[in-house]
Amino acid sequence: MVQNGGYFSLLIPLALFAATREGQELIGTPAPAFNLDHWVNSSRLELSDLKGKVLLVRWWTDTCELCAATAPALRKLQDEYGTKGFQVIGIFHPKPAGDWNLERVKRAAAHYQFTFPVADDGDWKALRRWWLNGADRDYTSVSFIVDKHGVIRYVHPGGEYHESNGASAHETRLASRSLSRPAC
Repeated sequence: MVQNGGYFSLLIPLALFAATREGQELIGTPAPAFNLDHWVNSSRLELSDLKGKVLLVRWWTDTCELCAATAPALRKLQDEYGTKGFQVIGIFHPKPAGDWNLERVKRAAAHYQFTFPVADDGDWKALRRWWLNGADRDYTSVSFIVDKHGVIRYVHPGGEYHESNGASAHETRLASRSLSRPAC
């Protein structure tokens, strides 16, 4: 069991740096199902398979330089905290939508050295359910922190984050509390 001040002290500064607040309406809501059939580095997963873990769910693509810049941070988070109740889930969304080439996903995951589960969202149905959902968003690449009860606790819209990004101490304290308190 991860305690306050554990890996959240590293995780939250990585995720809480965005100046924009796009997606704030999703915080505190249950995370939607993945409903994705094609996975790399894992058999098919659903949120119910991951209950009890804190998740970083990251939509990315192989043609985005900002997504590429995120790869080292994703690997490091999974390597350092994967045995402590934390799981990175990568979700590949091709541009344009409609490409169901799983070999492309496998090549991209191997190129970025992703060993964590990666799903193919070839038609963007999961992306629409989780993020776009009729909203006018600036980015299709997006990251979510989902708590161990399946509730969205943070949204980072955009293509890039890495260790040199930081959050205010106040934001870090608030997020750490909300991630550790029991769901209602």
